[in-house]
Amino acid sequence: MSSPIDKSLHGVLPVLHTPFTCSGAIDTKALEGEIDWALETGANGVVVAMVSEVLRLGYHSRRELATLVCEQTIGRGFTVISAGAESTVEAVEFAHHAESLGASAVMAIPPVSTALGSEATCEYFATIAGSISIPLVVQDASNYVGAAIDLTVYQSLLEQFGPDRIYFKPESSPLGPNLSKLRDATERQARIFEGSGGSNLVDCYRRGIVGTMPGVELLDGIVALWKALAAGDEDRIYELSLPICALVGLQLQAGLDGFLAIEKYLLVKRGLFSSTLQRQPVGWQLDSETRAEVDRLFARLQAVI
Repeated sequence: MSSPIDKSLHGVLPVLHTPFTCSGAIDTKALEGEIDWALETGANGVVVAMVSEVLRLGYHSRRELATLVCEQTIGRGFTVISAGAESTVEAVEFAHHAESLGASAVMAIPPVSTALGSEATCEYFATIAGSISIPLVVQDASNYVGAAIDLTVYQSLLEQFGPDRIYFKPESSPLGPNLSKLRDATERQARIFEGSGGSNLVDCYRRGIVGTMPGVELLDGIVALWKALAAGDEDRIYELSLPICALVGLQLQAGLDGFLAIEKYLLVKRGLFSSTLQRQPVGWQLDSETRAEVDRLFARLQAVI
């Protein structure tokens, strides 16, 4: 694993899943094990974001999770902490807290309860970025929650803060073409992370991303795929990417809850989590037939790795 000290964000930065005890508290021991496994597997750092269940954690639990992750990761890899909130004031508070913990960067989505125009969206992100000295990753999670971010917002933020302070994680469809539009509109200055769980990693890598933010559950496959892409090993690339794409396709059918259910199931299967507990309510649960297909595809991926 390369050292992130004095270097820009890059590489494979998986989004952590939050393990819970039966009482609903964060399972700190399981979280530590998840972080250790991720870094030992080849991750360049870790991220707290959407599939960490930040929308359901609440103010105090989000701060607790950020603290636990930074304490466990600082000096071992990048730490990117979610700061997005329904109010700019609260988003700034989360960003300040992350910076005080020594986080490498923060990441934010726009508010999900209010439909903002481009000007208000830009002001929201600019206020967060202007309140801290570490980078901000601007995330468009509109494939799951919230509204898509207009290209002009990206351009304005990049012009205002520069490529060392603003990164991008565009996830609106069509992902590849939208990524290329951002790349070309900013004359390749935009530093972009892929965020499709790995299903669009090959296409996005060829379009010039600096890194990827998948989940932890398929991390060994994603790390192997990233290395194959860097080496230009075409046979290895598709040998790995096809089962990854099929697994992510099963997750996508139920949106964010689909990701959470299957990801936590696979973390239990790996022995990293003791349960698949999620913060309630959720809109989808893993059925037996989907579980069987996940098992078949996961076995194929492990055989390839």
